[in-house]
Amino acid sequence: MCKFTGFMKDNAPMNRAQVIALDHAHVWHPYTAMGAWRESGSTLVIREADGSWLTDADGKRYLDANSSWWTMSLGHRHPRLLRAAADQLRQLDHVAFAGITHEPAARLAEELCELAPAGLTRVFFVDNGSTAIEFALKTCLEYFQRIGDAQRTGFLTFDGAFHGDTAGATSLGGVESFVAAFASITFPCTRLPCPWREDEALAALARELHANGPRIAAVFLEPMLQGAAGMKMQSASFLRAVRELTEAHGVLLVLDEVFAGYGRTGTFWACDKAGVVPDLLCTAKAFAQFIPMGAVLVHERIFAPFAAPEASALPYGHTFNGNPFAAAIAREVLAIYRDENIVARVAKDADLFASCAARLAAIPGVLRTRSLGFVVAADLADPSGSEGYGGTIGWRVFAEALKRGIFLRPLGNTVYACPPLNTGASDVTFLFEAMEESVQSALTSSRG
Repeated sequence: MCKFTGFMKDNAPMNRAQVIALDHAHVWHPYTAMGAWRESGSTLVIREADGSWLTDADGKRYLDANSSWWTMSLGHRHPRLLRAAADQLRQLDHVAFAGITHEPAARLAEELCELAPAGLTRVFFVDNGSTAIEFALKTCLEYFQRIGDAQRTGFLTFDGAFHGDTAGATSLGGVESFVAAFASITFPCTRLPCPWREDEALAALARELHANGPRIAAVFLEPMLQGAAGMKMQSASFLRAVRELTEAHGVLLVLDEVFAGYGRTGTFWACDKAGVVPDLLCTAKAFAQFIPMGAVLVHERIFAPFAAPEASALPYGHTFNGNPFAAAIAREVLAIYRDENIVARVAKDADLFASCAARLAAIPGVLRTRSLGFVVAADLADPSGSEGYGGTIGWRVFAEALKRGIFLRPLGNTVYACPPLNTGASDVTFLFEAMEESVQSALTSSRG
């Protein structure tokens, strides 16, 4: 029996200790080793956010160097987005989207198609990046069934890939620590070498398509930039070669731009850098900033078998697909990108990130660095010998960075920064100076 005794008994603001006590009593956090984290005593309690900055319960400010998990590309509490949210809530908050439509979604779809690579003329709205990938998986399978090519059931992906946490998306993953525990509920797919080993990856792709092309439905790829792998980058020529191979064998190409899209690499879509048109393009994260929403942009020829008068519905959808509140915010995101020339600003300031990579490379203990658009990353030598996500040196940098006022969550032994795209030049300079100091301090202390 549900008890409401004491429910909402006190809504007064809590201090840091009270928040932590309540959290430790009831909350389970994502990608967090709960026992060690609770024992560490280093809980960060965020009270406010504005622009590129977070403020904790004690009033200390931190520059949000990973855009709150790669999402807040326009920073926090952008006034235009707050107004768009309030305006939409005065009219329509939510309605089911199956066989119903509304103005925010219809207008958003039109605007997305105008920005999309040529031929991507259909939009399927989703809740997040994982559900975008799930839709793409099912659409690829169903497409070949509907055109009479049902033997195409295989999928190719790449080592280092991260496509989400739902079962289908996990199956495509190439980060072993994220996949291994769920082997009993994932489907088999063929993993190719990491895209940053370009010649090896392309040769393996060519062999696989030559041997098994008629049985393969699609290749999934994070174009230009594998995020969770440690901000590992590939060239535009690699992406073009992948497109040429898939087209030659009648295999669909699905590009996962959940992170790399929306200007992060210096063009609106990462695939714009290579002039490549995929069959399906998945987007989320920056899509609607602080509201869970995303979309899959679909080529007209893929949509056609689903639109015939006799065609049955694709059995896929979620409660909040096409939510009008989220759609209104997503439309305003696109308007801000246009009015504030966000992508042009990224392209203009990309040299700052390249300069930071060069300075990091000069620090003893930094193994390699790289940058692309508004992303810079450095792989660090870990004195413990640990590699990948088991590494500890990145977390030493994290602790040093907090002291200096930046939130710099690592990927194992890789430290990186991808701040909001409208972060001012002075804040970018502050970020990079603090990042360099933090890396230097962490590496020096680890050798001591």
